[in-house]
Amino acid sequence: MSDETTYQNILTRLDGRVGIVQLNRPKVLNALNKETMGEVTEALELFDRNPDAGCLVITGNERAFAAGADITQMAEATPVSMLDNPFIDYWDRLRRIGKPIVAAVSGYALGGGCELAMACDMIVASETARFGQPEINIGVIPGAGGTQRMTRAVGKALAMEIVINGRFLTAEEALRHGLVNRVVPVELYLEEAVRLAAEIAARAPVAVRLGKEAVNAAFETTLQSGLAHERRLFYMLFATEDQKEGMDAFINKRPPVWKGK
Repeated sequence: MSDETTYQNILTRLDGRVGIVQLNRPKVLNALNKETMGEVTEALELFDRNPDAGCLVITGNERAFAAGADITQMAEATPVSMLDNPFIDYWDRLRRIGKPIVAAVSGYALGGGCELAMACDMIVASETARFGQPEINIGVIPGAGGTQRMTRAVGKALAMEIVINGRFLTAEEALRHGLVNRVVPVELYLEEAVRLAAEIAARAPVAVRLGKEAVNAAFETTLQSGLAHERRLFYMLFATEDQKEGMDAFINKRPPVWKGK
């Protein structure tokens, strides 16, 4: 898949069962314009449909994951033009990716870059990672999930500082407050993200997708609704070949062979 698709602003490759999407606009610190977000969304959707990919990774480079949105494309925008801007639709499409996505973050993850990392399911950060929502400095607030996902991750008090006073979080602060999964030396951050993704990709594919769906539901529903949704997904998995294979392998003390069915 990745060998046959050429993009202007990203690089893609399949590493074993891990689909990797790398932002590739180093001169502007991987700023997210609508063209870049369109390519990111398309690449992730292609990997999502590719049975050879079991988990996805999105990354930038050591200096910057993505240092925000491309403000030059928004400076003269109006409310009506923003309604018709495909840039917003790309974020909704990202939410519909079924396979887990790991963000590998080094350097700046600011504004839209921070929102992109938080839109992923897990974050592996390098020691140099810096997370922030500095939109307040240009007279706006985050508009692609920053006020909502940040608050759910770190709590109201700290999110307020980040959103209305432009505070950045270091990698260690992000780890301490639950925004990221782990912090590793800068030379290892992508390797560690791919390793984590490979572990996930080796597990029962349907169960992985439904597990992601169930955890996400915890942030979008009441406890009662979330428990009911979890139970439906749990029962559904008993219709899969992988459930039969996994339990038989456990009983007979052998490694399971997943079919994704």
